[in-house]
Formats: sequence, structure tokens, C-alpha cells
Amino acid sequence: MPRPHIDQAAGLRNMNQPTPTRVIAVTSGKGGVGKTNVSVNLAVSLAESGKQVMLMDADLGLANVDVMLGLHPEYDLSHVIDGERTLEEIIVDGPAGLQIVPASSGTKAMAELGPMQHAGVIRAFSELSQQLDVLIVDTAAGIADSVVSFTRAAQEVVVVVCDEPASITDAYALIKVLSREYGVQRFRVLANMAHSAQEGRELFSKISRVTERYLDVTLDFMGAVPYDDYLRKAVKRQKAVVDAYPRSRAAMAFRNLSQKAGNWPIPSGAAGHLEFFVERLIQSTNGQMEIQP
Repeated sequence: MPRPHIDQAAGLRNMNQPTPTRVIAVTSGKGGVGKTNVSVNLAVSLAESGKQVMLMDADLGLANVDVMLGLHPEYDLSHVIDGERTLEEIIVDGPAGLQIVPASSGTKAMAELGPMQHAGVIRAFSELSQQLDVLIVDTAAGIADSVVSFTRAAQEVVVVVCDEPASITDAYALIKVLSREYGVQRFRVLANMAHSAQEGRELFSKISRVTERYLDVTLDFMGAVPYDDYLRKAVKRQKAVVDAYPRSRAAMAFRNLSQKAGNWPIPSGAAGHLEFFVERLIQSTNGQMEIQP
């Protein structure tokens, strides 16, 4: 009599296990390149496509995700770190069902947190019970401790650049530090505020040529978001451009980019260091092993 590939109990266990959450860190070497705008619009676009999405404001001392979306959270990550609230208690609802983890603004102590406190924040996400398809982490600009901690704990790293010499130089410096000192080997480059598709591709080529010569990393061109006045109008209205002006060039670009991101490989297992939702990665791997014949 042939042995069944999976027994009923194992099947039920597999159904109850949370699926891995794709974690995308959005970062940049330089401020002022539109990184948070990219994070917000990617998150809203993914949520509008039907995915369960959470956006974490990881610029701990100078948060502005809530400002960009016209939200007024009562609590933020500073209350979690102080032990006053759980992570679940500070989450606020955004457009299209997006869940947002707000941070504080103008709080020096939050900007000066060390790696141990950052690790505590990352571990706090394991306490969340809800199913999530994607977590987008909007990091601070530069190469501060928080950027390193949160970027290394993600599976995908998106580096936002624009057509400024300082943006290219600082993006390269960020990639260099993350790869040589922390073992991050793959990056996806997004050209923002590009005046043409060719300009976006040329920006990627500039970084790619230098990294190929000096670093052992893999760079992928994620795409470009065009310079669009509707993006500025959306910011003034404190809305995502994909929500306020869905037919604008920028909105269409963000939807295309979110579709790409939604098709990236789902994490297949833990990487061996501190990660967001690491328990879900381990449980998923164990569940796949259980159902093998």
C-alpha cells in the first residue's frame, strides 16, 4: 500500500504555520533623494494589490512617514523601547489597509540608540500574530548604526539614488560598508526623480561600474521613478501619489515597481543572523521538511 505524502495532522500544522514575510529595507547613502516617498508609495501600491503590508518608520529620531500620510499616532517606537506599549499597540492604519509602525521625531535619545536596542526592536516583530506578506523598512539616510542593523535584518535591500554626484558617491559608500563589514551581498538600485528612463539606467550604470571593479556584490536595476510634479502635489496633500493621483507618471511607475517587488523570491530560510520574523522563516523551513515524502 503506497505511503501518503503527508498525514492529516501534518497538513493541519502546515496550514496553521505563518508563511515567511518578505522584508524589504529601503535606504540611501544621502538624504533628500526621496527615500521615504519611495517607501510609502511602494507600500501603498503593494497593499492596493491585495497583499498584507506593514511599513516601519526606521528613521527613529527624525520620523516622517506619519507626516507624509497625514497621520497623528498617539504612540510610537519610543514607547515600545521604554516598555510602555507593545509593538502591536502602536500600529496605526494607513491607506489601502496598510499597517504603519511609527517612530518619533525630534527625539535625540531615539537617534542615538545602539545595536542592542535595535536588536530589541527587530525581535519585537516576532511577537506579532497577524499574517504579513511584506514588511517595508524605511531606514534613516547614511550609514548610522540603525541603518546597518535594520538593513542587515532584511532579505532585500533597495538603495535609492538620484542624479546628483553626492547621491552616487554616498550610495557607493553605503554599499561598500554593508558588503565588506556586514556581509550584505545583494542590492537593488532604484533611480528616483529621473528625467527619462535612459537617465535612470545611466545612474545604475555609474554605480555598477564602480562596484564591479572594487566590491564583491551583486547589483540589480530595480527601475526608475520619473520626476513628476504630481509627486510634489501629493506630498503637500499628505497623501501617497498612487492614492492622490493614480494616473500620474510617478504613480504608474510605483505600481510597476511594486509588481516587480511582489514577484521577488520568498525567503526560503533563516540566514544565520538576527532577522525580522526569523521564527516564521524557521517554521516555514521546518514545515516544508515535514511534508516531504
